[in-house]
Amino acid sequence: MKIMLMGTKEEQIEKISETPKDIPEVLNDFDIEEENVAIEDREEFLAKIERRVKSYKINTLNECRPGKKLLVLDIDYTLFDHRSTAEQANELMRPYLHEFLTEAYKNYDIVIWSATGMKWIETKLKLLGVSNHTDYKICFHLDADAMISVHTPKYGVIEVKPLGVIWGKYEQWSEKNTIMFDDIRRNFIMNPNCGLRIKAFRDSRVNRFTDTELVKLTEYLNAIADLDDFTTLDHRNWRDYRKKPTHKSLKRKERDSDGASS
Repeated sequence: MKIMLMGTKEEQIEKISETPKDIPEVLNDFDIEEENVAIEDREEFLAKIERRVKSYKINTLNECRPGKKLLVLDIDYTLFDHRSTAEQANELMRPYLHEFLTEAYKNYDIVIWSATGMKWIETKLKLLGVSNHTDYKICFHLDADAMISVHTPKYGVIEVKPLGVIWGKYEQWSEKNTIMFDDIRRNFIMNPNCGLRIKAFRDSRVNRFTDTELVKLTEYLNAIADLDDFTTLDHRNWRDYRKKPTHKSLKRKERDSDGASS
């Protein structure tokens, strides 16, 4: 990640511009759906999750709110373009990021999970103005140490983000009220029904003027916020999702129709 911020001390710029040494090897994404069922139920992988639940320490930044669903977000290529260069962090930030997080926070507690080290997560979110924003709060961060390695017959060993690590520590959340956004499908191979593959945000110098992914995802999150069970959804078809009318909205439409006919 190379970011040059105007007015930033020279030593800070140098630190931020370094290539992190704790980023795991990134493989090309692939279609893993045919292996999901076997992998997510394998005892050895479930045992790894249980060990993470017991050993991984979460630093709570802001208290979780009762009754809120859970939104888990990746950073790189999801919230900002970490490979391009810029003078200001907002030039790398995905358009409508703060508006998206502000709106999502109304119905969801927000967690950041990145496949990097914690210091890089904190640095990136501070640069983006996410850490201390007044309109929303982040519950906690998870880094690469919370991930587990799984073996797939076709692709070998890969690192993934099992949501069971969170669910094992916070009983109010489960697959019924959790959704994860990531630009890499393999990251939610252990929880395929909870993952939504977001379009990667790259080449920010050009795409920051046209990218509206977070606007559309805001609409989707709002549309499903009142559902009791997210497992009834197919997030692969999120762009085509239409919220089913409630009993109240149906009655309102009937009244409007009667008024128009009279």
